[in-house]
Amino acid sequence: MKKHISYPKIAQFRNVVANINREITFTGLDSEGNAIYDPSIKKPILTFTGTVKLHGTNASVCFNSQDGFWIQSRKNIITIEKDNAGFAFFAESNKVEFCALLDSIINEHQIDTNEFTVSIYGEWAGKGIQKGVGISQLDKAFYVFGVKVSKPQDVEFNAYWLDSKSIKKPECGIYNVADYQTFTIDVDFNMPQLAQNKFAEITEQVEKECPIAKAFGIKNGIGEGVVWSVEYKDNVHRFKVKGDEHSVTKVKKLANVDVEKLKNIQEFVEYAVTENRFKQAIENVFGSDDLDVKKMGDFIRWFVNDIATEEMDTMTENNLEPKDVNKYISTKVREMFFKAQNQSK
Repeated sequence: MKKHISYPKIAQFRNVVANINREITFTGLDSEGNAIYDPSIKKPILTFTGTVKLHGTNASVCFNSQDGFWIQSRKNIITIEKDNAGFAFFAESNKVEFCALLDSIINEHQIDTNEFTVSIYGEWAGKGIQKGVGISQLDKAFYVFGVKVSKPQDVEFNAYWLDSKSIKKPECGIYNVADYQTFTIDVDFNMPQLAQNKFAEITEQVEKECPIAKAFGIKNGIGEGVVWSVEYKDNVHRFKVKGDEHSVTKVKKLANVDVEKLKNIQEFVEYAVTENRFKQAIENVFGSDDLDVKKMGDFIRWFVNDIATEEMDTMTENNLEPKDVNKYISTKVREMFFKAQNQSK
């Protein structure tokens, strides 16, 4: 029986940072099945790739050997009789081409379609689907942005994504977002906020003139934003950034950050959270006892109070208030604590 296979909701930057940080620090499960995390693990610099976000409607085609070929909107299986902006009619009219694309994926990746379902996702965009953006001045077309292999009959199966850059049939209106302008940004997960201004800058650029609409001859057509993705530990993470001039949808805009202030905070934390102060904290909080995570709150509070007492003049010179630095002090202290605890085992 055909089952709708939805495209996952695209998160916000803060959600992706939190999820990846959990993956970075995850070390396994304890005897009771609880997750174990080690905040002392060094955090990487990851390169995110951005593609133009089109304002249309989410659409997809799916195939497995048992149920054959079917067509989907974001939330439903659709047909010509019960369509969504004409996509089912388009997909049925180009069924041979869509099936050829599905076959190419199945053959290249040796997928057993008796067991797995292959889905091609994209944005169905163009005249009459949405208004107020550059792409809405073009004829309707399908812009591929993802290929997923899933097993909907098995709720424990972890669906996975394949490289979709080659999936296209331009001669019949099946394009690929990767063929147009793309972007890359390196994000240092020790201070991911430093990347926010660059994300905002690129979003503003896309909003002023949609690169895909421009490629088809539409000048100064408004763009919606950018979808960013990165693969880490075999998981694909995505987030979207929309521009504030894009009035046809609810805007999710990244706040600009004071880069110089963040750098001052980084430098101050490195200056103030030292090994000597760490040893003093251990003596004051634990004495001769072993490090106990149950006293982590007391340990961090000692650090924060000691720095506020002894380094207030340095903070004042750098125009930093306790509320600016305390979160970063806590993070650094927590990393040092777990590193010391691991070394003592």
